[in-house]
Amino acid sequence: MTLLVLLLQFAVMSLLAVGGANVLIPELQRLVVEQGWMTLPQFTEMFAIAQAAPGPNVLVVSLIGWHVAGVAGALASMLGMCLPSSVLSFWVARWWQRHRDGKLTQVLRRALTPLTVGLVAASGCLLSLAANGERWQAWLLCCAVALLAWRTRVNPVWLLALGGALGALGWV
Repeated sequence: MTLLVLLLQFAVMSLLAVGGANVLIPELQRLVVEQGWMTLPQFTEMFAIAQAAPGPNVLVVSLIGWHVAGVAGALASMLGMCLPSSVLSFWVARWWQRHRDGKLTQVLRRALTPLTVGLVAASGCLLSLAANGERWQAWLLCCAVALLAWRTRVNPVWLLALGGALGALGWV
């Protein structure tokens, strides 16, 4: 029964992943914590592991499935996340190619951009809340890194290294 729940939950979510798997972080967090599959700190750790690993951002889905139901859970979660959105993408791409200069495609392009930005921003806020809690030092570091990433061309790996060093020193 758990495998079916994983498959169906992730199948529904896959159709909402406009902009990639990271936009689903708030809904993923709500789902796994409310279901009792894992705690908020465990979810945050799974997300961090998925982001540190090479490959697509959707790896967090397989880690959640694996945590809940082992290898079968990882497979069910990934199948649910990838199959519906892949089929929909195939059909939409064909339609888009035929109507790429139409008014509807222009309207959709303009409408989906702010939607994607908002979903990604919501994911960032949720993860910041989970990771930083009420520690003002962590919030200061988070804001400083976001500002540096936005306004400079500093490689994000150096910013991650800086945050890791500050954490290792016990400053955050």
